[in-house]
Amino acid sequence: MMTNQNVVTHEVINTLIAVAASISNSTALPSATVPESMAVLGGFWGLPHNKNLVKRLEGAKVSAWIDSMRASSPTRAKSESQEKRSWILYHPSALNTFEQIVCSAKGKQVVVFLDYDGTLSPIVADPDKAFMTRKMRATLKGIARHFPTAIVTGRCRDKVYNFVKLAELYYAGSHGMDIKGPTKSQSPKQGNNNKAVLFQPASQFLPMIDEVYKILLEKTKTVPGANVENNKFCLSVHFRCVDEKSWAALAEKVRLVLNDYPQLRLTQGRKVLEIRPTIKWDKGKALEFLLESLGYENSNDVFPIYIGDDRTDEDAFKVLRSRGQGIGILVSRVAKETDASYTLQDPSEVEQFLRRLVEWKRPSTVTPTSV
Repeated sequence: MMTNQNVVTHEVINTLIAVAASISNSTALPSATVPESMAVLGGFWGLPHNKNLVKRLEGAKVSAWIDSMRASSPTRAKSESQEKRSWILYHPSALNTFEQIVCSAKGKQVVVFLDYDGTLSPIVADPDKAFMTRKMRATLKGIARHFPTAIVTGRCRDKVYNFVKLAELYYAGSHGMDIKGPTKSQSPKQGNNNKAVLFQPASQFLPMIDEVYKILLEKTKTVPGANVENNKFCLSVHFRCVDEKSWAALAEKVRLVLNDYPQLRLTQGRKVLEIRPTIKWDKGKALEFLLESLGYENSNDVFPIYIGDDRTDEDAFKVLRSRGQGIGILVSRVAKETDASYTLQDPSEVEQFLRRLVEWKRPSTVTPTSV
């Protein structure tokens, strides 16, 4: 028979677990501190600090992570529904509303920001084979000819440059923690060496990132399909090729490793766990830095366009909303919460949109021949 005290204790424990799950995605506390913090609250309520309570709290956090991993990494596109039709109403196609977009940009300097994976290239099982099409590269070259253009990606900057191979672009790798831009004298033969370093705010974390990379390589060996990628200033643990039944085991391995590194934080993307320094820097900060570098920090005559498909791109979408300038375009086939104003379905639609931007700009740059 359960006493009133046992019932109260059981309810309080369940409340603690619910609280642990609700803050599991918070960046305010390192993941390692969540169970301990909840256990302290348990002590405040008169509960004993025991291993079982901590284990249940840790389990709640992992479960919350798995739910979040599923939400951010759908395995199949949902069927058309009233919900999606309503979502499209508030986030219309950037192709269908192209004239409206360029009308807003008229008389202003357009600056183009682009994510790479899932935006310029399709998402593929092997991240080392995420190649752009020749058509996309040609269109991107045209965009860079008319507008300042930057690729803002979670990938290592050097790796993305090797995919794109256009020296006239700005490259912001590792979620904007490694930024390089074109010099005045551009020589295709010099390639990436022709770029001056603009900003690397997380350089002091390089030894730690390398150390954690080696540990994760060893720890994830037992999870078939797991792939750990070193992006210099951050790490990516890809689970696109991991059976969904093993997601929990993989997330737990990563979490346990990071318990010893409170200066690193864990976030999520499409079928990937991202490990980054806890500094206040993201794709939104990178966008602001690049606009400032281009001389548009306080300008009303600039129209930034940011196109991306991932959760990490939301930081840039939020910046554009707060500035009240330009537009964010989410690349997605499915309805999802976003701060972007418009949508495109896939990289092929991104290419069409960029090509139309080039065609829109081209006539205005032609000077009529004098008679």
